[in-house]
Amino acid sequence: MTWSGSTGEGYDAYPRAHRVAPGDLAALGMSADPHFRGDPALVNPEQLLVMAASSCQLLSFLAVAARARLDVLDYRDEAEGVMPESVSPMSVTRIVLRPVVTLAAGSRLDQLERLTRVAHEQCFIANSLRSELVIDAGFRIGDETVATVRI
Repeated sequence: MTWSGSTGEGYDAYPRAHRVAPGDLAALGMSADPHFRGDPALVNPEQLLVMAASSCQLLSFLAVAARARLDVLDYRDEAEGVMPESVSPMSVTRIVLRPVVTLAAGSRLDQLERLTRVAHEQCFIANSLRSELVIDAGFRIGDETVATVRI
């Protein structure tokens, strides 16, 4: 992670933009949340936290689905983090994952709740958080919703 600038003129004046590079991978431009004078065109740490939880659930679910021979064709999530200003110290108190998972025609539907729960239990990001993590998953075959799971 790298940042340069000056905090000499106070809280309102210093730049929040910085770059992070995990190992030898390409650097990612980041900033603070716009509420904290950050650049809204750049990703912020709170968004990364929610994205990490969403990504980990995706990867865990794909692994357990593959082991169960459940054919997942598409997985999309509109995840959201909640960070109330009234909580002290300020923190992300709740993350809601809303994956919509498209399955191949003929897929067995009897294990979806168990597989979603196992994936959540195996997600090391979720296991590392003290935030409440809710999963509201929808399962589709083609354009038809065939099941919903809430954990």
